[in-house]
Amino acid sequence: MLPRLLPLPGLPRLKRAALLQFLCLTLLSTLSIAAASPTAAQPSLTQAVTINAQDAAVYKVLADIEKQTDAHFQYSRQLIRANRHVSLRATGQPLGQVLAELLEPLRIRYTLTDDGIVLKPEAAGPVTGRVVDEKGQGLPGVNVVVKGGTTGTSTDPDGKFTLTVPDNATLVFSFVGYTSQEVAVGAQTTINVALAPDAKSLSEVVVVGYGTQRRRDLTGAVARVEGSEIVNQPVQTPTQALQGKIAGVQIISDGSPNSQPTVRIRGTGTLLAGANPLYVVDGVQTTDIRNLSNADIATIDVLKDASAAAIYGVRGANGVIIVTTKKGALGKPVLSYSGTYGFKQAAHLVEMANADQYKSYLADTSPNTKFPDYPGFTGTTNWYKEILKHGIFQNHNLAVSGATDNVRYYFSGNLLQDDGIVTQNKFQRLTVRSNTSFSLSDKVTISSQASYSHADTRDVNLGAAYLNAYRAAPFIPAKQGELYGNTSAFGNAGNPLLDIDKNNNRSLENRLQGNVGIDVRPVDWLVLRSAINLDLNFNNRTIYNYQFNNDASTFIIAGGNQFSPTSSLGVMQNNSYRYLWENTATFHKTFGGKHDLTVLAGTTTEEGQTTPLYGSRRGVPADPNQWYLNTGDPNTSVVNPYDPNNPDAGMLPSKDRRFSVLGRVNYSYEGRYLLTANLRYDASSKFASNRRTGVFPSLGVGWVLSDEDFLKDVRGLSFLKLRGSYGRLGNDQIPTNSYVTTADINVPYIINGQQTLGAVISQLKDGSVHWETTSEYDAAVEFGFLDNRLTGELTYYNKRTSNALIPINIPGILGDPDNQLITNAADITNKGMEAAVNWRAKLASGITYNFGVNATFNTNRIANLNGGQALFAGQNLVTKSDNGVAAGSFFLLDAIGVYQSADEIKNSPVSIFGTGPNGGPQVGDLKYADVNGDGKIDLNDRRYFGSYQPPVYFGVNGGLTARNFDLSFVFSGNLNNKVYNAKKQARTQGTDNIEASFAADRWTAANPSGTNPRALTSSMPNSSYFLESGAYLRLTSLVVGYTFGVSSLEKAHLASLRLFLSGQNIFTATKYTGFTPELPGGPLNSGIELVGNTSSYPTPRTLTVGLTANFK
Repeated sequence: MLPRLLPLPGLPRLKRAALLQFLCLTLLSTLSIAAASPTAAQPSLTQAVTINAQDAAVYKVLADIEKQTDAHFQYSRQLIRANRHVSLRATGQPLGQVLAELLEPLRIRYTLTDDGIVLKPEAAGPVTGRVVDEKGQGLPGVNVVVKGGTTGTSTDPDGKFTLTVPDNATLVFSFVGYTSQEVAVGAQTTINVALAPDAKSLSEVVVVGYGTQRRRDLTGAVARVEGSEIVNQPVQTPTQALQGKIAGVQIISDGSPNSQPTVRIRGTGTLLAGANPLYVVDGVQTTDIRNLSNADIATIDVLKDASAAAIYGVRGANGVIIVTTKKGALGKPVLSYSGTYGFKQAAHLVEMANADQYKSYLADTSPNTKFPDYPGFTGTTNWYKEILKHGIFQNHNLAVSGATDNVRYYFSGNLLQDDGIVTQNKFQRLTVRSNTSFSLSDKVTISSQASYSHADTRDVNLGAAYLNAYRAAPFIPAKQGELYGNTSAFGNAGNPLLDIDKNNNRSLENRLQGNVGIDVRPVDWLVLRSAINLDLNFNNRTIYNYQFNNDASTFIIAGGNQFSPTSSLGVMQNNSYRYLWENTATFHKTFGGKHDLTVLAGTTTEEGQTTPLYGSRRGVPADPNQWYLNTGDPNTSVVNPYDPNNPDAGMLPSKDRRFSVLGRVNYSYEGRYLLTANLRYDASSKFASNRRTGVFPSLGVGWVLSDEDFLKDVRGLSFLKLRGSYGRLGNDQIPTNSYVTTADINVPYIINGQQTLGAVISQLKDGSVHWETTSEYDAAVEFGFLDNRLTGELTYYNKRTSNALIPINIPGILGDPDNQLITNAADITNKGMEAAVNWRAKLASGITYNFGVNATFNTNRIANLNGGQALFAGQNLVTKSDNGVAAGSFFLLDAIGVYQSADEIKNSPVSIFGTGPNGGPQVGDLKYADVNGDGKIDLNDRRYFGSYQPPVYFGVNGGLTARNFDLSFVFSGNLNNKVYNAKKQARTQGTDNIEASFAADRWTAANPSGTNPRALTSSMPNSSYFLESGAYLRLTSLVVGYTFGVSSLEKAHLASLRLFLSGQNIFTATKYTGFTPELPGGPLNSGIELVGNTSSYPTPRTLTVGLTANFK
């Protein structure tokens, strides 16, 4: 009798485990029984065979023989090259004779066994040789593989190789930058090959959305970065590695771990809707790629113009970045490892006044200040050094990949650790990936890509700590033993170290991303594909603030206002999903050898949902094992706090759906005359039912002039193409409730002395809100000279966003709290030029090198507000976005000097700004221009001073290979843009610290400075005094490597080994006096440096050592 099982909470999970065990045992038992069963007798070679094969594949002929006899063939399609075609006729002939006629010409031998007939290629002796370039110099590292097989090697530093190959094999020679060659071995034992340079940028195949195209056939603006250019850089996200590499793409990095850089493609095209590009990872559409391992990336293609991005319709208005991860290559399994280990440090810090400078400053500006005494401490506290550190950065990736005729696979695991540069800060991420495809037949292929990532982040209270480090008095020690220096008791600025130590902010993120698809090829010219793409996110954040008092148990000197009388716990859960079901049909055919036509048609269905949940409680014990919402004081529980006057979209659940029909036609005539047309119909649930649909077309044409007879004989010209395009795209990156007016319920009202619960409309919505629409014209010339050693392109673009969302004023009688309504009422333009030039060559000494420059010249303007209101934004409303200026333009008073005398003040326009006894200026205060000439200085004298959006941004990159050594570098930078040094302006107390440069050069009677005032005060208005140049030149990346020769790796069973040193953000040349001129932000508030907000994380410099290895 079986024992009675008690129900357990995990019973469903146990049932699944038991079922899995049962299936595994059943499978093993079946295999064991099969192995133990008697074997069949060897097949007889006298069996009669009748066959009539005309140009048939070998494997099909073998299958026909199996149907007529009891023979069973065992072989590898790759090894015997069973895809070769043969012709064979036999009528009633013995099996042995038929096999001889079939296999001997193919150099295939067979062996009779009890399990059937085993087929193997006939063995041959070794083949040796040398591979040289177009100048006769040996090429190291050339891949030499047997076509259709698993055997291969690489050439040594002199270009020599030795390889044992099957008889009648064909060798394939391939090397980056050169055209691959195939050589039939035959009876040769020595094979010497000369490879010719290949114009890779012109012949490579790029991903264009639901398909691929040769670069020379493109009619839109598409740029590519290879995964090999990314993997060596010590960065967390692949977008960081794009900085400086692509014209028209601006990358603004945030230094904090687990952050995603800001990406702008051809300027900012919106004010209130989302400005970020769409990312497509192996078909999965997303806005966040922080889960990706850089080592898994094969290529990144950037669709920059409307014509190229139109196939993505509503989601492509800000550009599209397509990430393709690695797949297995034909051949035996390859085990590979890549890893880096190093450290991070702050790239640049602002030097603050030391204790003596600080006391001297206060003695002048606040002469009655009394300084507390800290016995035993007489030095200077560098508060930034107290809260910053040298953090560990390491990244390890292990992968196995390979492919047979029917199966292609790539499996990898990645572990990344980034401890940041702030004390207590930590980040770890584990990523595993599986990319597989299975060819069920010549007509059906099933593929899948799956990625799981788990991220564990310890964030820090940097908003408070970095601001306090800028303000805190330098004569107070950070900590003595277990007690903290009491900066708040003296200057009302918290101790930055305590800000971090008394806060525990940890998040756990789990993400599953992938797809499953089936491709069916019913005929050679048609491919039908259906795929389900899924993106699941499960995020949990726990924030615990410790309890501490402002007494002698916490501080060296008691007092001040930095204390937390009770602990608090906040727990947030944010789960989301998004699925995309795609169905496409692709027709491709060539007519008459001149007409090439590809037609794509399909539909997509998409749904996404986000469900946030937040709760908090006070009085929770300090033991992390008790950090749950059912501990602490139950009377302090709060669930999903929501302020209707300041709504946080992140705290609201949302759900959206889209349905799309798409089509594309690609046509070329003789490869010279090119045409691409896209049409996409989109419907989005983010708009009202009568506003949901949109049709977005595009058209691109190209002309390869270099193929024309009148240019074929032009000396030095290798390639020349003209292209032009037009496209229109929509943007629906707005909250899902943007058109729905909702009411807040359970609002208490007092009626006749009694409380009554009612409802109130907190924000009026425009029910007619609709798509922001981006239209773009694009014209370009692409060229190649000197056997394509010199390549490049020059592009003009004109992009206009119509119906951009913006607030307009509405009558107060309507009851809206701010008397404004968000609606479609603005036009924004981005016009500019992109230029890119690349040179690649090889010297007679065998040294190869490349050098490239790209630059973007962009003009951003708000063309028309159409009744909308100018938008003020940023710290102290320092930016104003209005007609005729760039989005996020700085709107300031013009600081023209410093008042040097009372007479100068008397003879100047009357100013309401200053530190004088009546609110006006005194000697040593800043002097402002009377812009409107009305004889007084007030806010009406503000004017525009440019914006953070750079009119010019550029990249310079290059590389060098000398025998086994290699070097690569990337510079990036901006020109002619502005940044606002708001941290200098944000004075909270008169005792706030100052920068050392200001302390040394401020106005005093002995030093009558004409640029710096006598003091910085909290009443200083927004002015050009705080505005600085945002131009910079940065050595973004530097990599130096050494590749070991193949012969030295034999004993270690290694196919290749490379050691390298790499650095990120090595140095920055800039006139900006703040921490960094690279300041992320939104369309309206970028370029404002204010310590204490999300852009305050210092830019890190990263130095690492790494290696890559492929095992045999």
